[in-house]
Amino acid sequence: MTARRARSVALLGAALMCASALTACGQSSSPRTINLYSAPEENLQHNVDRCNERAAGRYEIVYHKLPRDADGQREQLVRRLAAGDHGMDLLYLDVTWTAEFAEAGWIREWTGRNKAEVTRDTLPGPLSTASWQGELYAAPKNTNVQLLWYRKDLVPEPPKSWSEMIDTAERLKREGEPHWISFTGAQYEGLYVHYNTLLQTVGGHVVSDDGERAVVDEGAIRGLRALKQLGTAGVTGPAMDNAQEDDARREFESGQAAFQINWPFVYPSMQENAPELAEKVGWAPIPGLDGKPSKSTIGGANYAVSRFSTKPDKAFDAAKCLRSPESQRFSAINDGVPPTLESLYSDPELQAEYPMHRTILEALRNPGVRPGTPAAQNVSSVLSNVLNPIAEIQPEADAAEMRSEVQNALESKGVMP
Repeated sequence: MTARRARSVALLGAALMCASALTACGQSSSPRTINLYSAPEENLQHNVDRCNERAAGRYEIVYHKLPRDADGQREQLVRRLAAGDHGMDLLYLDVTWTAEFAEAGWIREWTGRNKAEVTRDTLPGPLSTASWQGELYAAPKNTNVQLLWYRKDLVPEPPKSWSEMIDTAERLKREGEPHWISFTGAQYEGLYVHYNTLLQTVGGHVVSDDGERAVVDEGAIRGLRALKQLGTAGVTGPAMDNAQEDDARREFESGQAAFQINWPFVYPSMQENAPELAEKVGWAPIPGLDGKPSKSTIGGANYAVSRFSTKPDKAFDAAKCLRSPESQRFSAINDGVPPTLESLYSDPELQAEYPMHRTILEALRNPGVRPGTPAAQNVSSVLSNVLNPIAEIQPEADAAEMRSEVQNALESKGVMP
């Protein structure tokens, strides 16, 4: 079965599932209702209300909350879009979904004035996550990059390289000091993010630039060696192989770790849960590899307009308002999601909330981006399976397995989307 045929079968199955399992595939609405389907965000309703007030009756955004987990969000969107649901207008997409949704014909291209407004002042890295095959299919809403968080009382200067970080942790262990490197090693997307940062840092690839072929080159093997080095050094916590972001955050807050690689959400958490520890913590770019500065993998979300919306012009306008400078500034300060607009990093109030803003911006100017492919979910599943547990990685053998499994994933063979 060809990859295109396999995708068609998957779409048909999803459509039948929508018809049978969902109570209603359409969302009843007035001619001016814009149905926004978004991940839960504590203060997003504030931006919705402000945009509705600004629209002055032209449209009214109605915020429908998707599940909290990314897999649940994608599943609900895919089922309804595969059924051609006309009740969906504006969609919150994880940065890895653009190619899949664009290739399936589920989202509209941004062109003309709409495209010009979205590209203005937007950082290139986030913008690349909203594009597929040279065209813009979404509007970057917020972005994110991981940083190295370190104990300044134990490590006066942050390590510049991956090996230096591990060597420092080993020294602290010998001295009887807190020494763990809090790391999200569970078999999920977060482990793939770490691996992508390492291989992007050394210019490696697991997928060709056109998203069609598995590559798994020497840079990819170097990334495997770096992960194994960490996994076998004896400087991670006992739960590392099952740890996700919140687990690593809690471990670091317990005081047993000297380093943590995680997203900026850990900083306000430390201030609230471990204020004495927070005073001792600094931040820096993730340590590089082979003498090269790191390329921290971009996270975040984009807004896309559904192909099946009967009010696309209003939906585009609503999306532009929801990701406007005012909206992004509010969300950055109140919901902890870094903006995609470069000029906002000069805003005094945002700088006060993000004392690490210069480090975030530095990372965003030289980011790592996960490979663009319609099979991104499959590729992530395959790689996280091969990479866990990291102590058991066999770089050359696993590279050969990855090359085969990633190619199967790109062709939709043997992996459930």
